[in-house]
Amino acid sequence: MRAKLALSSIAVLAIGLALLIWFSMMGVRHYLESGVDSDLTAGRVAIERADITRAQLSELGPTANLRDVLMSAGLHGKTFVLVDSQAIALPIGDRAPDALQRALAAVFRDPHGRPPHAEPRGVSLAGDDYRAVAARLGDGHYILLARSTEDVNGVVDNVVDFELLVGGALLVLLGAFIYFGARWRLRPLEDMVETASGIAEGGPDRPDLSARVAPRKRSFSEVEQLRTALNAMLQQVESAFEIREHAATHLKRFVADASHELRTPLAAIRGYLQLYEKGMLASEEERTRALARMGAEAERMARLVDELLALARLDQRPQLLPQAIDLVGVLRGAVADLRAQQPARRVHADLPDVCVVSADEATLNQIVGNLLANVRAHTPVSADVHVSVSVSEAAGDGGERRVVLRVRDEGPGLGARDAERIFDRFFRAAREHGGPGAAGGGSATGSGLGMAIVLAGVVANRGEVRVETEPGAGLTVVVELPAAAADALRHAGAAEGTNGAVPDPRPPSLVSRTPDSR
Repeated sequence: MRAKLALSSIAVLAIGLALLIWFSMMGVRHYLESGVDSDLTAGRVAIERADITRAQLSELGPTANLRDVLMSAGLHGKTFVLVDSQAIALPIGDRAPDALQRALAAVFRDPHGRPPHAEPRGVSLAGDDYRAVAARLGDGHYILLARSTEDVNGVVDNVVDFELLVGGALLVLLGAFIYFGARWRLRPLEDMVETASGIAEGGPDRPDLSARVAPRKRSFSEVEQLRTALNAMLQQVESAFEIREHAATHLKRFVADASHELRTPLAAIRGYLQLYEKGMLASEEERTRALARMGAEAERMARLVDELLALARLDQRPQLLPQAIDLVGVLRGAVADLRAQQPARRVHADLPDVCVVSADEATLNQIVGNLLANVRAHTPVSADVHVSVSVSEAAGDGGERRVVLRVRDEGPGLGARDAERIFDRFFRAAREHGGPGAAGGGSATGSGLGMAIVLAGVVANRGEVRVETEPGAGLTVVVELPAAAADALRHAGAAEGTNGAVPDPRPPSLVSRTPDSR
């Protein structure tokens, strides 16, 4: 690329230099020939003013005297010949015209018989270049004057040689400057090529996408923009590759865990069927117990499949239809279910009269149900549960108000490593933090999908979820959802035909509490 750039630049410069030499050569030749023409014109004018005739020229004495007269008439340094009006060479006295003079006369001879032209013109005599002009004598004859342009050609040749020498040296210098300058300026491109080659050498499976093009001290704006764009592209590619690897690893683990979870109930059902086929379930009580166990395992598989379908639907980022929902009403129903299932567990509900959120109703019910089911399945009955709702004010003028739901249990809690993975699919907390009663990521079914569904559902409703826990200090799940205006709930109730049968949400009532504990 550098060589092609240098050669193309030199070619353009060479063409320009050739044109410059040609124009300068023509200018110098025109200038020098103008001087010769001026000299010839001055000689013609001097002869015509002398008003001499052929007879006067013939009556002159010896040749030496003739030359003196002609020199005084302006013919010094010139070739001349006497001709008639038909440009036929004539002798002067007893001196006949020589071959050069006859050639000069032949050049001026016109086939139509017109007299010689008086303006200077270029002619070629005996292989040499001349400038010639015709001077008219008093009796109608002409003297043709010619002057060699050999000195003009010599000067032009010297000028051309000098320009070629200087131009050639200039082309060499410019070529070297362009080549090394291009090499210096294109060096960042070489860095980009090296970076791309290094990434390609890593192979399609494990390319080194962390490589970047380092900046140079002196880099031109276009090249720097290209470097910045390439680094940004590599960053995007690296991020996409990491996301793909993470997704692939997650998918493999998910498939393995799902297969393991489904294999356990299938193995149990198949075992009971084999016992029945072999006649090993002799009594009616054993058969009834086996059918009950197979039904329980089938129900477990059904719940697992339902949860997997729910996760798959949320993973596809569906277009949910958020509406104004009274979160307090949903929580009261879920708390009542928990008290009915575990009458011995004390549940403390610190709830306002009404608290409206903007969320999908089915997803919100599933989130609340899974949070309390997680407490029921993974904490001992002796552990108290605290459910509270509050409203956080909007941050700034354009901020969005958030409803904060907290579900806190007084169970054994989780370690830091388990807390980081609580929202992973098929995750179960380590048993050293409370055995079967440890708070973990499982749902009521123990499949390990409950908290994963909570996370996916909260994110789908433009919310956030986090946990606060320590070993022995219980687990607190904090869910933040977008708040909705209380008027929106009233309008939604009227649209559904409830005639607005919802509690009248006075503005301060969002933070007024109705303690409800057990």
